[in-house]
Parts: sequence; structure tokens; C-alpha cells
Amino acid sequence: MLVDLQSAFVAGDEAVPDAARVLDRSRALLTRARAAGALVVHLQNDGESGTVDEPHTPGWELHLPVETGPRESVIRKTQDDGFEDAPLGALLDDAGVKALALCGVPSEMCVSATARTALACDFPVVLPHDAHAIHDIPAAPGISERVPAALSSRAAEWALSDEIEIVARPGRRGHLHRPPSRPVNRLPSRPVSHLRPGRCAVSPPASWSVNLLPTRPAHCSRPER
Repeated sequence: MLVDLQSAFVAGDEAVPDAARVLDRSRALLTRARAAGALVVHLQNDGESGTVDEPHTPGWELHLPVETGPRESVIRKTQDDGFEDAPLGALLDDAGVKALALCGVPSEMCVSATARTALACDFPVVLPHDAHAIHDIPAAPGISERVPAALSSRAAEWALSDEIEIVARPGRRGHLHRPPSRPVNRLPSRPVSHLRPGRCAVSPPASWSVNLLPTRPAHCSRPER
């Protein structure tokens, strides 16, 4: 699954700092997936009017060529989470997909949000470390200095819990790194107060400062194991 590899995010002034690396690794993954006959999904974000990824503008276009066919599809979305308000779940179910490999941008938004829901829907998820990226986090007076993109990207993948498989490079699944198990290992992409009714399966005590991701998002069509 290639997440938001659109020209605005990997080329030009708005590109993530490691765009060339991400494109190189994602292109390699795409080539191997096609050769293996795996299902390939390109997620394409529809930005609001005036944004760099506004539909049908140059920045909105997918940067890697698409070979549309029975095993390769483009799914347009309007949310960070590729499953939300999009037919992604049904497509994966119909194709009999059992596990996902994700690459794309940005690490802390659309890649992370899509990975979280995939995990909540019981899909094993592999995330190649060098096939996703993020922008630098700018300095915040009184809070922190600028956080380099490489560190921000690493933090984003670390926050995805001990269930995701982080591999050093695409194709090298023998070198896995998983964060150690933690009692609270699924964090939401937005506060529970912002979730729609039915999306949260638990009610955290008022004393908790960390909100939990719903175990079964409403937009997860996959049956529980």
C-alpha cells in the first residue's frame, strides 16, 4: 500500500526532506509486489480547495505510475486514515488480503493513521523504516528546538505499538525491530472526544491522560478473528 505518494509531497518545495529515498524504496517495493502478483493499492489524498493536493492540480497527481488492473487500484480519500470514508476495507476483504506492507508520507499522519486502523482490524502490518518520511518539526519557543525529520519519522513508527513490524529495508524481514511490549500500545490519531459515536469500545477513567484507540473502528469491515 502506497500512501499519498503525490507530487506535492515528494517533489518541489513541499516535498519531505527524504523524498528521493522514499521514492526509491517505494518504487522497489512496488516492482516486487507487481512481480509477485500481490494486490497494490495507491492511496491518494483529496485536499481542500487551495491546498497543494487539491484534486486535479499538479501536486495532487500520484508520482509513481499506476498500472490499473485487477490487482492494482487507486483509492481516493479525504481523511488521514485510508480506511475512513473510503472503500479500502472492502477492497482488501474482497481480494482476500491477510497482511499489509505500507510505505509513503507523511509518517505521523496518513501513514500512521492508516496503519493504526489496519492493526485494529487485525491485519499484520509491515512498515519498512526507509520507505516513509516526514517533514522537520519546527522549533517551538519554550518547548523544543527543531526536531529533524529523521528523528520525527522514527518516533512516529515507534508510537505505532509493539504489534507492527518495522524492517530496516524493504525485503529484509529477517531484521525486525519491535518496540518492547507496553500495557497501553494503541494510541489514537486524534482524541477520543473527536471520535464519532460507536468508534470507541472503552471509556477510559477520567484520571487517564492517554486515550485509547478503539479496538474495532466502525469503518473496519473485517470480521473479528
